[in-house]
Amino acid sequence: MQMPQGNPLLLSYTLQELLAKDTVQVELIPEKKGLFLKHVEYEVSSQRFKSSVYRRYNDFVVFHEVLLHKFPYRMVPALPPKRVLGADREFIEGRRRALKRFINLVARHPPFSEDVLLKLFLSFSGSDVQHKLKEAAQCVGDEFMNCKLAARAKDFLPADIQTQFAMSRELIRNVYNSFYKLRDRAERIASRAIDNAADLLIFGKELSALGSDTTPLPSWAALHLSTWGSLKQALKGLSVEFALLADRAAQQGKKEENDVVEKLNLFLDLLQSYKDLCERHEKGVLHKHQRALHKYGLMKRQMMSAAHGREPESVEQLESRIVEQENVIQTMELRNYFSLYCLHQETQLVHVYLPLTSHILGAFVNSQIQGHKEMSKVWNDLKPKLSCLFAGPHSVLTPPRSPQEDGVCPH
Repeated sequence: MQMPQGNPLLLSYTLQELLAKDTVQVELIPEKKGLFLKHVEYEVSSQRFKSSVYRRYNDFVVFHEVLLHKFPYRMVPALPPKRVLGADREFIEGRRRALKRFINLVARHPPFSEDVLLKLFLSFSGSDVQHKLKEAAQCVGDEFMNCKLAARAKDFLPADIQTQFAMSRELIRNVYNSFYKLRDRAERIASRAIDNAADLLIFGKELSALGSDTTPLPSWAALHLSTWGSLKQALKGLSVEFALLADRAAQQGKKEENDVVEKLNLFLDLLQSYKDLCERHEKGVLHKHQRALHKYGLMKRQMMSAAHGREPESVEQLESRIVEQENVIQTMELRNYFSLYCLHQETQLVHVYLPLTSHILGAFVNSQIQGHKEMSKVWNDLKPKLSCLFAGPHSVLTPPRSPQEDGVCPH
């Protein structure tokens, strides 16, 4: 990890530096094999390694497993779930987006970005990438066994690390809950824009269908036979503008899906990985440490009982086991402090990502401004074409009046 001189616990990354580490694209390549099974492959392209490889979902699963094995005290983002039966197009697209978020978070994570596992996954073009990943992970132990600072992690931790950990965890939990709600609202806004596009398109088509109606008009049905013909001609031409309006609305919805909803999902994935890491710390290394201490206490009591009963062989065996257990406790204690050391750095990493909030809000505001601006222009271009629809009884153009002008109370 990039660290300033002095305390190695502190990070010195900016959000721009993290985002610049790599940008990975994940695109679908549907491939049908056999009579009934349809497998989906992904083309995974890395700017950093200038590589393009093909991966299946199971390749991501193995990569995720070896990352967790090697970096149990770091934020490893979760993978999207595997669907066994009948994956529809919407599910497949959602999973592609989730895999893209996963690999980009991993590629920009400081320790992961410098590890051989990432380079293998993003650049190895052979067919046995899963075997290569497992082989690379088995050659070395986890990060604790390979970090030179692991045995001295306690020396760099603040005295109130447990209090700080509890406060950070509570803050991240609150941030996650708020962003979860923001993501849901953003999804609804983008979805409404896409629904609006469909409605505008149908609206224009119905106007065009009305204008294209060829049903003969009886001579006694209207005083001015030319009026309906003029109206039909005007209505028929309006479908072009409504198609443009639909296109602009669809573009705005898609842009908000990509630039707002996806960035919110990326940040939520990061926050969720932090929450998962906190649980692993509490249920994993901390629990094992406490369990080892409990076992040590039982052995001490057994040894005292054996010594009181004067059983030399039993005492000697217990002493050997106690020494062994002491070594286990010492290792677990060191792992506990190293886990807190990593957790402290991962907390800093989350805070480095917090300015992503301004990127998200900026993208949302710009999308709204640009979308309304483009649609407003089309509406304004459409207005002059309505002139012939407002012909009065003496062929004088009379635009629609407001309820107030007609003396109607707006309530």
